[in-house]
Amino acid sequence: MTQILGPGIGDYLLAHSEPADDVLRELAAETRASLPPEYAGMQVSPDEGALLTLLVRLTGVRYAVEVGVFTGYSSICIARGLQPGGRLLACDVSPEWTAVAREFWGKAGLEDRIELRLAPAIETLRALAPDPVIDFAFVDADKIGYPQYYEELVTRLRPGGLLALDNVLRGGRVLAPRVPADRAIAELNDRIVRDARVESVMLPVRDGVTLVRKRD
Repeated sequence: MTQILGPGIGDYLLAHSEPADDVLRELAAETRASLPPEYAGMQVSPDEGALLTLLVRLTGVRYAVEVGVFTGYSSICIARGLQPGGRLLACDVSPEWTAVAREFWGKAGLEDRIELRLAPAIETLRALAPDPVIDFAFVDADKIGYPQYYEELVTRLRPGGLLALDNVLRGGRVLAPRVPADRAIAELNDRIVRDARVESVMLPVRDGVTLVRKRD
């Protein structure tokens, strides 16, 4: 995972955030052990996971959408913050990675809160009703797809709903983007601050997290 801050400060942050429990620690270890480092590093960090849970709890979320499940760490964090009876729609294309996610959703006792849809996320989102009913959404998937995911999700966010986008700094490459994925994120970052439908803030959490709130 990319760290903006030095390793000493990164460790200090982790020591002063809500710690991961046994299930999350086991999932992180399983991901590191079973996947090459370039893939294992895609997993959200414990402090970012704690942030997701807190955001979902603070905003009283009953219906959430996640684009990019990977091995399920962020799904667990989001689902744990849902209101009683709340649901998470989890979108991914990998049967292999989401098999790990399903296993750990079960260990966390959350399988009844999470619906997994294995299909290109843009197809899943476009198939949803256009009504603004999403309370919270988290995007951590293919970067070129972010602009499309953003539009489909913002349209369906309820007034006051929240969207969180991960990796918005691309390891600092948004300052001089050269490859398509970096350009897509840089262009979306510029687009968000001009979007009159929302208010937003970019946070230096790991590789950058932007929080977008749909205006009332």
